[in-house]
Amino acid sequence: MRGGRPGASPWRHIPNALSLLRIVLVVPIVMAAARGRYWEALVWFVLAAVTDGLDGYLARRFGWRSRLGGFLDPAADKLLLVASYLLLARQGLLPAWLAALVVGRDLFIVGGSLLFRLMVGRFEAAPSLLSKLNTVVQILLVAAVIADHLRAGLLPPALREAGIAAVAATTVASGAGYAWVWGRRAWRARRPAGALRDRGDRARRAG
Repeated sequence: MRGGRPGASPWRHIPNALSLLRIVLVVPIVMAAARGRYWEALVWFVLAAVTDGLDGYLARRFGWRSRLGGFLDPAADKLLLVASYLLLARQGLLPAWLAALVVGRDLFIVGGSLLFRLMVGRFEAAPSLLSKLNTVVQILLVAAVIADHLRAGLLPPALREAGIAAVAATTVASGAGYAWVWGRRAWRARRPAGALRDRGDRARRAG
């Protein structure tokens, strides 16, 4: 399988199918939690989290990356986590300000990407390590909070507060990271051509 062309594999659509499955799983997660069936919600959420790691692994391992997958994977993550944080905040299991921060960061990224595309050009970048860490800690906190609701005392208060702080910190930091990348690329794209030539001339003279 690895010896052929990556795009020729009949299994190349599996990562995209897993991302679509993650989007579909948002519905039973929300419905189960809204009806108080937290065991069911936890099972669906863990399954969705597994697909998050599996689709990326398969895409990297077998070269099954695609433009559609580059859109579906982060979109599925955002939908899953935004829905989970809004629901848990509404039910008093997570602070409302944390849900607002998670939603605000994702809106900021979507809006910033659109603005960058309109003003500068297409923005394509692999998720940063910080962004991936943010997704992981967000998922872990949701799973831990639901599990603690099912069995009180499972999550010590200090660990719960540490998890909330970690989500808040990585959410803000990853959002700031995107802003930094946008700003740097926009500055480079809008630099006058003459300035770049002058810089090249100075470099050649120095050499």
